Amino acid sequence: MDYRDEVYFNAQPDREVAFSEEEYAQRLTCIRKAMAKAGIDCLFLSSPESMYYVSGYRCMWYHTESPLEWTATNGIAVHIDHDKYIHFETEREAVLTRTFTVDTDTRYFPKSSYRDGIGFVADELSAEGWLKGTVGLEMSAMRPNRAVSDRFQVAFESAGAKVVDGSLILRDVRWVKSPAEMEVLKESARLASVGMKRAMEVLRPGVMELEVQGEITLAIAKEGGEQQAQIMPVLSGKKSLATHGYTTRRKMQAGDIVCIDVCGVHNRYHMNAARTFSLGEPADDVKDVCHRASNVMDIVKDCLRPNLPIREFNEKVKAHYDKEDLWDSRGWIGGYEMGISFPSDWVGNFVYDPLSEKNADCVFEPGTAVNHEIQVFMPRHTGQFFMIESLLFEEDKVSFATPDISYDLIVIE
Repeated sequence: MDYRDEVYFNAQPDREVAFSEEEYAQRLTCIRKAMAKAGIDCLFLSSPESMYYVSGYRCMWYHTESPLEWTATNGIAVHIDHDKYIHFETEREAVLTRTFTVDTDTRYFPKSSYRDGIGFVADELSAEGWLKGTVGLEMSAMRPNRAVSDRFQVAFESAGAKVVDGSLILRDVRWVKSPAEMEVLKESARLASVGMKRAMEVLRPGVMELEVQGEITLAIAKEGGEQQAQIMPVLSGKKSLATHGYTTRRKMQAGDIVCIDVCGVHNRYHMNAARTFSLGEPADDVKDVCHRASNVMDIVKDCLRPNLPIREFNEKVKAHYDKEDLWDSRGWIGGYEMGISFPSDWVGNFVYDPLSEKNADCVFEPGTAVNHEIQVFMPRHTGQFFMIESLLFEEDKVSFATPDISYDLIVIE
């Protein structure tokens, strides 16, 4: 054996598995039940979130924008008739499979494949008898890209499978979290609070947006928080009118409105929070708009409960903005699922919005986590009031991620 191979296959790293083997076994059972309901016999998982959910696998490079020869072909296959999964992986990540996963069957691409494992995956699954029925691919995942996904489809169909879109299987299963996941989300919420409090300490005129972003990241890291799936924005001045802007070397000025959006991350589970700051005392009408917008959180607190109908929640929130004559000044009001995320997106699959019927007839059942987002434009294009709070729905209560930080406009003197 070459020394290279000895390292790849024999080195024994310290184990860093996020959850118990029992937790992963329960997840696999839930996935197989969802597959059976959807009429899918074999599901090939390629998104980082899905691979992590099933096995614990995590990596800093997923080949999403790499050279065309270095294709994103690693993944995990699940079959409805088997209580194990098969992890297909490049040998270059063999050490990671022993570090992070609960794999019991890991199959590495041949050296000759040069990271392109499609033929190997198809041959192995065919030999197992896993390509005889309907196979689901995660066609809505960021990886693999269309060219690679099409090649997977051709390879599986050539082996006799019927290929369908299985994107929703894992997305739906992950909506309701286990008690172990909820505990992780609580730690993520704590980390979000740490980051926002550090921002309040360093915000002042003359400081670059990037400096504040760096201080937030460092404060969270010192408490054990991980890298976020998106770059956390620090947006000052009129750039705050676009909440998806990029943090830059811009030095903040007295009188600026500053929007800061953070996530605490523990074991890849994200909890989101955003607040709006004024560097110095704002104009009275600006302060008034922000105060009336933030008062919606009193409505939220009063109506929240496990199994709250989403339609009821949406209607009460919209009624507040109508009453305050702020609805036509909004950016976006609504929310989305919080949970497992990898770069470059922490926005979960489940979304709600007072103007949309999507999910309006669902409920916030125990074991779910969402954020609630408020965007209201201030007078004279001064900036945007941007506030996010994340909510955890448990069996007997609902908790807030960052209740110790004001939801109103925060003035930095």
